[in-house]
Amino acid sequence: MQISTRFTIAVHIITCIDYFKDTLPVTSSFLAGSVGVNPVIIRGIMSKLKEAGIIAISQGKSGMTLARPLTEITFYDVYKVTDCVNETGLFHMHENPNPNCPVGRNIQMAMEGKLQDIQAVMEQKMKETTIADVAVDIREKIKQAG
Repeated sequence: MQISTRFTIAVHIITCIDYFKDTLPVTSSFLAGSVGVNPVIIRGIMSKLKEAGIIAISQGKSGMTLARPLTEITFYDVYKVTDCVNETGLFHMHENPNPNCPVGRNIQMAMEGKLQDIQAVMEQKMKETTIADVAVDIREKIKQAG
């Protein structure tokens, strides 16, 4: 199991917009340089963030801005926006266990509820963690580096 890098890229984008808001215009090219990916990837994620009302994008010199305060943007918001999980859930069972094997016949039933519980706990923790938490840590690291 692995959550797509779109999640961490989106958090990076949001944090950059906040950090550089008063000093530089934040554009997709600028963000691509910071994240280390192609601007096309940045623009795709930005589009999803804009649709979700997390960022605002303006053509011209101002670039991007946050549509909501960092304290109101949770990891869960970003996780949902970046399509890290679909309606079937985060975990996907292998599709062809042997029905003639007692383990194969029962593995899905035995694991399904446990995996749903694990996902629910993770998502609850994501709802409690904001992008502001990340921004605080980044600013502290920058301050320590002098």
